[in-house]
Amino acid sequence: MLAKTKFFGEVELDDDKILEFPYGIIGFEEYKKFAIMYDEDNKAKTKISWLQSLEEPLMALPVIDPLAITEEYVPVIEDELLAPLGNPADEDLLFLLAMTVPSDMKKVTANMKAPFIINAATKKGVQLIVENEDYPVKFNVYELSLIHISEPTRPY
Repeated sequence: MLAKTKFFGEVELDDDKILEFPYGIIGFEEYKKFAIMYDEDNKAKTKISWLQSLEEPLMALPVIDPLAITEEYVPVIEDELLAPLGNPADEDLLFLLAMTVPSDMKKVTANMKAPFIINAATKKGVQLIVENEDYPVKFNVYELSLIHISEPTRPY
């Protein structure tokens, strides 16, 4: 599939790289198809990738693996909320957190409260609000030296 992206024009994507979010994502429920992209040349320098809408080229969110932020991320989620993913095995679940990147890089945050959860086996995803009270919406990640945000050149 030829996908138009926010930063890089058109990118060729294999069909197995396309993720489907049946309910969309919070605030953008109309978009259902996404891909995870990263800059392959800078992969060792950053833990940040991009969740790129395949239906709206201007819709691309920086995302990060929660384990890059904390050694333990165990969100409390009711099983029925994961129904759109099928019946995923734990090892097939991929969690990503949306990031906010303001002009002041010292204020870069990750949303630990509303992760993207993807079943890697079925390529289905959801974004949910987790029940953990200790997971903030705006967790500052500047001090973690992970803020080298690069623009993707190749799909994940």
